[in-house]
Amino acid sequence: MSRGHQKIKKHRLLPDRKYGSILVTKFTNYVMDNGKKSVAENIIYSALENSSKRLNARPLDVLERMIKNVGPLLEVKSKRIGGANYQVPMEVNSARKETLTLRWIITAAKARKGAPMAQKLASELVDACNNTGAAIKKKEDTHRMAEANKAFAHFARL
Repeated sequence: MSRGHQKIKKHRLLPDRKYGSILVTKFTNYVMDNGKKSVAENIIYSALENSSKRLNARPLDVLERMIKNVGPLLEVKSKRIGGANYQVPMEVNSARKETLTLRWIITAAKARKGAPMAQKLASELVDACNNTGAAIKKKEDTHRMAEANKAFAHFARL
């Protein structure tokens, strides 16, 4: 439990070099492993280029469409009430939606086998834009769980 009542400052990200987008920077930071940012940037840039060629769209449009398709509207949060834990469905705010989307896309891309990360990520981006793939399945599972527990929605206000 934190003792301070100060508001925590959010770290401001700088836009990336190629597209000038903060979202691409965030995506790069999620892909980055062991502090190798240039490797992560190369993976992201080639994945965006490949997926944009396959979809005949601009790379930033592909990213926006992916966020829109994969981002969950509802999720369940565990809440302890009267000695029992309930899975309470709650709306997802925009920052968390973005975070979950990027995390799910990267997890789904890493789960694919037999190709370089840039190709796996490009395939996952294309699948997300077409409303198929593992990240979309994760979103649907999250929505299904929230729907199944909507009887406990009145606990969200407590």
